[in-house]
Amino acid sequence: MSPESLKVAVYGLSTEGYKIASHISTKGIPVSIIDDSSGMAITLKPDIAKSYSSVTSFIQDETLLDFEPFDAAINNASFIFFTPRIRKSWPDAKNHIGSKFQDVIKHVNKDSSIIYAVPAGFGVNNENITLIERQTGLSIGKNIFYHYMPISSISSTLFEAIIGTTKSRVNSNLTRLLNGLYPDGTMKIVDIESAEYIYCIKILRHYGLMSPIFEICKFADHTFQSQIMESESLYEIYLDDLVVGLFDLNTILSSLAGISPLTLLVKGNIATVENYIKYLTEQIKIILKRFELKASKTKAIISWTFDPNEMRGDRLEIISRLESRLKDYVGDVERHDSIFDFYSSEKKLIVLSCSKSDFEKLNKNNPNSEIIIVKATPLLVQSGTRG
Repeated sequence: MSPESLKVAVYGLSTEGYKIASHISTKGIPVSIIDDSSGMAITLKPDIAKSYSSVTSFIQDETLLDFEPFDAAINNASFIFFTPRIRKSWPDAKNHIGSKFQDVIKHVNKDSSIIYAVPAGFGVNNENITLIERQTGLSIGKNIFYHYMPISSISSTLFEAIIGTTKSRVNSNLTRLLNGLYPDGTMKIVDIESAEYIYCIKILRHYGLMSPIFEICKFADHTFQSQIMESESLYEIYLDDLVVGLFDLNTILSSLAGISPLTLLVKGNIATVENYIKYLTEQIKIILKRFELKASKTKAIISWTFDPNEMRGDRLEIISRLESRLKDYVGDVERHDSIFDFYSSEKKLIVLSCSKSDFEKLNKNNPNSEIIIVKATPLLVQSGTRG
């Protein structure tokens, strides 16, 4: 297929999907990005891609854009990227993703390439390939093509992108589309099974370094804290870092059968997230008691800035659960980013800072020394005085 005849469809109006779509559009290649909630495709022209740096600003002016049916966009595309917004919890998320993927492959054409960008567990891509061949009657590697390109929210010192393909090589046109999206030398091309292994190792390595710290620090007393003040790593890991790969852990777990050391390892990391949410809310209860604060005269603010349009919905789910648990101890609970009116309430404020960037902005902009700020880190460092 000549580069001039290329057309691209990106299924999923997520931040990750928009990043891919806008990058390709600025190369002058026709791109349609599909809103998976409405089922409509939006034509993304180069001038539009350059005008809107994020999917959030793009969505706000969506009424001014050109639409077409999503099935037509997929049918006409030579490359289809699968980047849906996932807003279901496990195990429902698995069926949710599968349903969206089936909607896409109903309309793919011969000689097109499907790029599956959702992180997958062991064997999931083989299941996808079987589904494609059964539903289309085409043969992967011959007259339709499949690539696995899991989009990670965890940075890596080794590579930013993994591309799994059935022949351990990538179509030159796909390479052209992706060129410049990732830094030079950070894209690793392997067979699909190896891509699954490499990506899972990347996720488990992230949690292997972090989960033990969160678990051990729950037992730490003030003596321990005073003796490790120089250990910055314990103060720089936040709830946000703990949650960032939760979807990935669940997708790995859903692909494992029976009880094995790997199953127990993945379950243990997931349990660390669950246990920390419980521990965090219990510590807020202790703070209320320590400062003799009445629940009716206290407001808890969850300070956590994140992208509501990202592909994974873990942060949205966890902040909802955290808010619900906090309401067991404090009747008035609100969500904010790191910038809010510090004097808008007559109640005593307890601010739970859930990411490093939120804490830094909060610490810089907070004019009210009477606010109790709790860093959602392994040691739950607290600042502020009683008013």
